[in-house]
Parts: sequence; structure tokens; C-alpha cells
Amino acid sequence: MNLAVKLMQKFKGRDTQNKLKVYQDKAELIRKRNLEAWDDQQLQAESLRLKKEAKSGAPLDKLLVDAYTLVCETANRTLGLRPYDVQIMAGIALHEGFLIEQYTGEGKTLSAVMPAYLNALTGQGVHVLTFNDYLANRDAEWMGPIYRFLGLTVQSVQAGMSLSEKREAYAADITYVTAKEAGFDYLRDTIALSEADTVHRLFHYVIVDEADSLLLDEARVPLVIAGEPDSSKSDSIRFAEVARQLKQDEHYDFDEFKRNVYLNEAGATKAEELLGCGNLYESHNSHLLSSLNCALQAESLLKKDVDYIVRDDKIELIDEYTGRVAENRHLPDGLQAALAAKEGLQSVAGGKILGTITLQHFLSLYPKICGMTATAHVSAMEFEEIYALQVLQIPPNGPNIRIDHPHRIYTHKEAKLKALVQEISSVHRTGRPILIGTSSVEESDMLAEALAAAGVPCHVLNAKNDAEEAEIIAKAGEIGAVTVSTNMAGRGVDIRLGGGNPTQAAVVAKLGGLYVIGTHVYESVRIDNQLRGRSGRQGDPGASVFFVSLEDELMLRFGIDKVIPNAYRGLRQDEALEESVLISKITHIQRVMMGQNFHIRQELNHYSDMVEEQRRILYEQRLGILKGETLMSPSEQRVRLYYIDKFWADHLEYVSYIRESIHLTGLVNRNPIDEFHAQIIQAFEQIPAKINNASANMLEKLGGSNDPTIWEKFGLKNPTSTRTYIINDQYLEYLQNRGSWTPGTIIAYWIRKMLRPIFGWAKF
Repeated sequence: MNLAVKLMQKFKGRDTQNKLKVYQDKAELIRKRNLEAWDDQQLQAESLRLKKEAKSGAPLDKLLVDAYTLVCETANRTLGLRPYDVQIMAGIALHEGFLIEQYTGEGKTLSAVMPAYLNALTGQGVHVLTFNDYLANRDAEWMGPIYRFLGLTVQSVQAGMSLSEKREAYAADITYVTAKEAGFDYLRDTIALSEADTVHRLFHYVIVDEADSLLLDEARVPLVIAGEPDSSKSDSIRFAEVARQLKQDEHYDFDEFKRNVYLNEAGATKAEELLGCGNLYESHNSHLLSSLNCALQAESLLKKDVDYIVRDDKIELIDEYTGRVAENRHLPDGLQAALAAKEGLQSVAGGKILGTITLQHFLSLYPKICGMTATAHVSAMEFEEIYALQVLQIPPNGPNIRIDHPHRIYTHKEAKLKALVQEISSVHRTGRPILIGTSSVEESDMLAEALAAAGVPCHVLNAKNDAEEAEIIAKAGEIGAVTVSTNMAGRGVDIRLGGGNPTQAAVVAKLGGLYVIGTHVYESVRIDNQLRGRSGRQGDPGASVFFVSLEDELMLRFGIDKVIPNAYRGLRQDEALEESVLISKITHIQRVMMGQNFHIRQELNHYSDMVEEQRRILYEQRLGILKGETLMSPSEQRVRLYYIDKFWADHLEYVSYIRESIHLTGLVNRNPIDEFHAQIIQAFEQIPAKINNASANMLEKLGGSNDPTIWEKFGLKNPTSTRTYIINDQYLEYLQNRGSWTPGTIIAYWIRKMLRPIFGWAKF
């Protein structure tokens, strides 16, 4: 097996080198075809020629050299930027549908312009999906002069734009937009009752920036469009009070990875006492059990200033990968209400879900997809498995001279904190800028306090002050700067030595460049590499190191005590542990966790893929009706659209109900995924008849009237208002994959459920 793997790696390595050689030759050809002698009119006439050829059906591959040569000259003429050979190579790979890995600071934004221009020549539109609204607007404005000079239109989409503004933006040849906003706009289109109310046109070609974040970390995130919510007067406060009276170990336990919490027998007895509900596991008490489980998760698993913050009397969830506030994101309704109750806040009901799609499924709507990021290689297998995307590492323009030091490992957290403060204080005295990446808002605040006590001033960047992000990051490379951050500084940010001042930059370079310190390692090596990549941009000097303790959450959650040698168990010392075996053990844990997370995503695909397939079947029928392809009568069109939307929303509600309980079917020797598929297929097969019957009844009431006021009188209209949001369903994922119910708990549940009524036991 090892020999087969080595041979495969050797083959792939040779294939990559051959491909890069071809790209290098093309890049040299493009660079040598100098167009400096051409005037502006000649360049624009050449662009017009290429556009005509592309629209007449000429293969884009044959136009690539001419198109890229034109872009290179135009970029130099309009922006003073002449692409490096490696940027041209990256642009070729993007056109050919690769996921490219380019080091931080290597100019991905300019690399993307070449394939965007080439593929936009057909007139079918190109989307460049960015990480946030700021980057969408920045990149569209920054690269806009190139496109416009060459006769193409470019716009960015921003949240909050009007329908007409968005329609115009998506009609542009090149559109910069966040993946989430593009997905939300698609969902809005799926419930539009007239074609004039839609904004997207047919999807064509997409370039995904920060591709590992969007294609992996957030791929399973469900985007949702729902009816307007109402304030909920649920009795979540009651369950929060019960949960606070339950004690760990005595009343509840965690699973082995501390991802889920569940009542034990004593806990169930205590809860039944406090709720006065009798047998908590009787079917008529299922809502009580569900609400209590949510309250227990909120109380014991969700930690303030780690998983969420409270700001302006609202719960704001924190993105685990970036440390930013996850804008417009909610937990599943029951858990969101429980968390609000925990903090003494009023909860808001989610409103009926009208449509939903994951980012992964949304991106699969594009016939041609490519992506770019600084960290992709370690997850190459997953990209190929899920998206059929091959990762190609683009060599840097100059050598990467950043020094990545081995992890410094300590036996306990206190020793690690002490060493961190000593290291930061020592380096700060030299004037060298330091960026410290922490695991949470809580840790960043705690470290800042410790540094202040040691006389080290610092800027803090976390979810509490995210509005100041740009200003703080702009100064992070200045002489003497100490920046304590969550992983917010890991995406879409370029930290320049000396803050962009050439004189300061030279001084900082002599000091060794930006020094990046991680206070922990992540489950994914990719996230660690993102932090490292803040330093050493474009051949700058720099260094990185991670401080780790054997008491860090990742170490404890995933069993460091099971893999470290016996000599280190229970050991407490202030000095770092020198043995390299520990670094290999930590790396092993990260590999295992990346594999587990990959497996979780694969398992979840089996649940959501079928629902997406059903959505596409129904939406294809809906689109035919919307465009007037299947009906002549306007009233029939409106009626059928209304009932398609109604019964699809009902179906989604049923699917959600099934998903929350399907894992229990394993008890009766049925595969949960097979059972889930069987139930939702059976339900979906009933939808056409429901639509037909309801439509026939309504059309009879309307008497063939095509008067919109009559339609509205009978309620045939869109909801008066809708909202879009993201479901942060990581806890739901754990529930489906591992279950809040361990095998022992499930068995206990069914024993209690079946035997209590038989034997009349008050407690069992």
C-alpha cells in the first residue's frame, strides 16, 4: 500500500511539473508578445475582435494567448501593474478549471482578471465570489479600469441593494459578489412570482476566492429564505432554569469529543421532578425533551465570548474559522431560543422556511468552476472528491524566506501563558512587529490584559471591535506594533511591513519581518497555515511559531493523553518540552480531525443531496411556468406558482422534522440515511397531486379571472416580507453524525419508553 501511495504521489508530482512547464512556456510567449507600441485604439479594437470571435463560437483556449497578452498590457497601462509570469500561469490554470494555491501577497486578485476577461468575452457573464462585501467592492473598483478599457462592464453586488440595482449588477460582464449574497439572491429568485422580480441570469463561469473557506469550511452551511419572524414568547426561560440546576457528571455527560451533552438516568429523574411532567420519555413529552436538550446544550456547550457574544441585547454568533461575528447567522430555532433564554434575552422565531440551499449545492449550479487560495494542498483529496477540482500549487514569484519554527509545547496552560508573555515582551523590545493569533474573544482579551500588566501595549482585534479591523490591520506591520487577534486577520488581508512606509519597511525587514505567534493549533492544518501566511509576503522576511499546551482544548477533546508517552502524563513544568515526538503526535491529531471532518461532510451530503435533487426537479417545473413555457393563462400561472411554493415549504418543514429524529432508526436495524431517503421520497411523490388538486380548486374559485387584485384577495401573493439568514448547524451536524444520543443513551431511551408503561414504574 505504501509503495502504491508513493508511486501515485510521484506520478502526480511529475504530472504537475509537466503542466507547470507548459504554463511557463505560455507565460513566456505572452510576455514576449509586447504590445507597448500599440495605441489605446488598437488595444480596444483587438478586444472587440476577440469578443466577436468568442460570440461566434471560437474556442476560448485558442483565444487565450491573445486575450492574456491584451490584459497584461492594459493592466500596466491603466493600473501600473504588469503581471508576473507566475500570475499569468495562475490565470491559465484558473481558466482550465483548477483550484490554484498561491502564497499570500502573490497577487491572486490580478491573476483572476485574465480568466475573468477571457470567459466574459462570450457575453454569458462571469462571477468572482469574494470573502466579504468589502472585498467585492474593492476588487471591482480596483480591477475595473482594466475591464472597462477593454470594453467590458464590471460591477459589485452589495447586501442591501435594490432589486433593480442587483439585476443591473448581475447583467454586467463581470460581477464581484460574496458567495452568500449570490446564494441569497438565487433563493429570492426561486420564490419570485414574475420573471421581472428575478435578478440572476443563467450561470456560466465562477472564480471562487478564498476557495478553501467557501468550498470546505462553509460548504455545508444552509442559506435560508424565510417568512418574517415574530417575537417568540416560548417557555425557554423555564428550561434554562432547569438546565442550570443540573450538574455535570451527576446529571449529564458529554460524548468523547465534548461535542454533545445528554442526560443520564439521574438527570432525567431530576428533570422530571423540576418539570413536573411525569415520564420525560413518553411520546407526548417529546417537545419537553427536545427543549430541555437545547437548554442543556446552550448551558454546557455554548460559551460566551468563545462561541458567541452579546452586543446591543442581541446574540451574535462567532465564526469558528475566522473569529469574526458571523453576520446574519442563527442556530436552529430551538437552540437559538435556548441561548437567548440563557442570557435573559427575548428570542426571535425564525419564520417559516420558504427555501434553502447549501453553498456547495449553489456552487454546483455553475457549469464551470475554479478557485484560488493560499491554503489548499493539505485538503487536495477532499476538493477532488467533492468538487472534482484538482489542486495546483503555483510557484512564488520570489522564494519564501519566512522561518517557520517548530511548535513550543508546554505541559499546562499557565506555563504556556507565562512563556507567551515573556516571548512577546522580549521581541517587542527590539521593535519587531508581532501578530498573535488566539483561539477566541475570551483568550484575546485575557492575553491583552497579561501583556498590559507586563508593560506591553497592544491592539486587540476580535469580534467585539470588528468595525476597526481595517485600521488595526493596516498598522500591524509597523515598528513596535503588537496585535492580538482572533483568526479575523487570516482572510483577505495583506499586512505590509512598516504599514506600507518604505523607510519603516526596511527597518522592519532588518529586524526579521513580521513575527506571527499562534497561541494554539486548529483542527485543520489549513487554518494554521492561513495564520502563518500573514508573514513573509512576496519574499519578505518573517517568522512564525505556535505555542501549545497539553491542556489546550484540542488536546483534551481529542485524547492527547492517549497518544503521548507515559512520561509526560501529569507532568507540570515551566520549560518547553523538547521532544520532537510530541510535535508528531499533535500533527497526527490534526490529521485525524481533518479526516473526521471530511467524513462528517461526506455523511451529511447523503442527507442534503436528495433534498437538493428534489428541489431542482420542482424548480425546473416552476421555472417553466414562470417563463410562460407551459401555461397560456396568467391566473393558472399565478395559482400553480403559489402552490408549488406552499407545498415545497411544507415539505422542507417535514424534512427538518425527519432529520432531527432519523438517527434513532438505527435501533431497528435500518440504515438512517436509507430510511431518511425513503420517507422524504414518499413525501415528495405526493406533492404533484397536492399542487394539482389545490390549483384546480383555486382556479374554480377564481372563475378564470386574470385580475391581480382578485388574486391577492384569495392570498395568491408572496409573503409581505421575507428575510434571509444562515443556519449555523454545526450542533445539528454533530447530532446527525454522532447523535446527542450515544448508543448507550439510545438503548436506555427505548428501554425506558417501552418498559415504563408495561411495568407501571414511576422511575426506571
